[in-house]
Amino acid sequence: MEMKETKRTSPNGLSNFVDIHEVPEEEEEEEEDEHECKRNKPVKAADHKEKRMSNKPMKFHEVKRQNQNFGRQVSLETGFSVLNGDKKGRKTALPRSGNSFGGFGSADRREAETRKGDFNIFRTKSSLVKQNSLLPFRKESGIDSQYNDASCGLDDSINKSVPAGRYFAALTGPELDQVKDSEDILLPKDKKWPFLLRFPIGCFGICLGLSSQAILWRALASSPATRFLQIPPIINLSIWLLALSVLVAVSITYTLKCAFYLEAVKREYFHPVRVNFFFAPSIVCMFLAIGVPPCIAPGNLHPAVWCVFMAPIVFLDLKVYGQWLSGGKRRLCKVANPSSHLSVVGNFVGAILAAKVGWMEAGKFLWAIGFAHYLVVFVTLYQRLPTSEALPKELHPVYSMFIATPAAASIAWGAIYGEFDGLARTCFFIALFLYCSLIVRINFFRGFQFSVAWWSYTFPMTTASIATIKYAEQVPCVISKGLALSLSLMSSTMVSVLFVSTLLHAFWWQTLFPNDLAIAITKRRQGGKERKPIKKAYDIRRWTKQSPLSLVSGMRKQNSEEKDGDEVEK
Repeated sequence: MEMKETKRTSPNGLSNFVDIHEVPEEEEEEEEDEHECKRNKPVKAADHKEKRMSNKPMKFHEVKRQNQNFGRQVSLETGFSVLNGDKKGRKTALPRSGNSFGGFGSADRREAETRKGDFNIFRTKSSLVKQNSLLPFRKESGIDSQYNDASCGLDDSINKSVPAGRYFAALTGPELDQVKDSEDILLPKDKKWPFLLRFPIGCFGICLGLSSQAILWRALASSPATRFLQIPPIINLSIWLLALSVLVAVSITYTLKCAFYLEAVKREYFHPVRVNFFFAPSIVCMFLAIGVPPCIAPGNLHPAVWCVFMAPIVFLDLKVYGQWLSGGKRRLCKVANPSSHLSVVGNFVGAILAAKVGWMEAGKFLWAIGFAHYLVVFVTLYQRLPTSEALPKELHPVYSMFIATPAAASIAWGAIYGEFDGLARTCFFIALFLYCSLIVRINFFRGFQFSVAWWSYTFPMTTASIATIKYAEQVPCVISKGLALSLSLMSSTMVSVLFVSTLLHAFWWQTLFPNDLAIAITKRRQGGKERKPIKKAYDIRRWTKQSPLSLVSGMRKQNSEEKDGDEVEK
């Protein structure tokens, strides 16, 4: 037995409709003969088919179907119907929603199933066009062109921005980089992806840790508070060259990713955590300019260096801070997380470099912008407003970012005004308190598999160490010098351990770059209905939109339900 399609002509003779029913074995043999006739004599086969359909008796289930009223009928040509045709009677394609036959093929499910394993959905569109132009020319049939149009529409839906709340709902891990078991993704999990797709923007965190160490060791070698250590300048030069080489390697690799997988880069930009790491390349360049060894740049830097490195920071400030201010799906209370401090730190680092090149007013301007937005981010993360997404438990390593911003603010204030005065010390004491509050919660940062996200520890610890050295210069005593030495030792040890671990995972175990599942999540949850937003008591718009009659009827219905519940309990 098999299913067979037959044609029935409507009374007006305009359209043909499908009738699907079981075919006996005898009819199957007749159908095979009919196909053979089609190959040999197509004209005679068509006449034979018309006679056969006219003389064929109507089956009982077909008579029964005529008595039923259907709200929707399926046409013989898939996707065509005379109801959607123009006045001349020509048939045009119907828009397909993908929810036909009881929802067997919803749009999201087709998005996940038909594209699984196709890495081209994240490729740069211009490169795809170039690849297709190199293929031999062939005339596409109508079905092929329709399929290509549908696939292009599918790519457009995949590459649209994913809502910020969707990342928090579908991902876990120290930087929201792991997919929950209940979620499905667009690419296969058991297959190794191309290297560029597995290379995240978070790799610039390695450059942040190394370049900040170059500044630390220059301060240890030249500061009066640590002169007794007699640290040679060669350490600063070695670390600076190492940081520069790592920055060049990471920048080249990520530039190639932008060239070949631009759609994946866009998804990283819409990620609520990774968007802040787009500030990292400019911050690293400014770190290297601040910590440049005296043997390479003995005098003051040219202001053009500050203009080149600060331009991307200003552009991203206008973009990201504008989203925070204007509201919408990416307002601050929706996307706030500890890594948001990285977008604020860039202003303070820019203020330090502005003071180094002699542009004090530009440094004051950037310091004011950074401090205003730091207060907003700090209060938002402390409060966790009821309208914001719950911060995942696994997002703990980036909590060390709390230390970096006030420490950088204190260093910038001292660099602009030439002394570590009251306001600079206030910011330093805030950073010191947050540092101690995180140290006593050591279990807060345990139980995570090694990843690039661990470099989030290094940059804030180094910034706090440099601020402590500046404080020890203004308040020289045993406690301040001992604190500066101990914090510097802790940060350098952390960077050394992470650097060795990174080399082992990258070249020995080859586990440093697993599949970047975070960029392959779907726009909606697969295999279940999305939860509707809970109607809260303080939602004023919900009450104002209701008419008085509907409000009274709703209250009566609620009272009746409560009475029924009381009767059941009794």
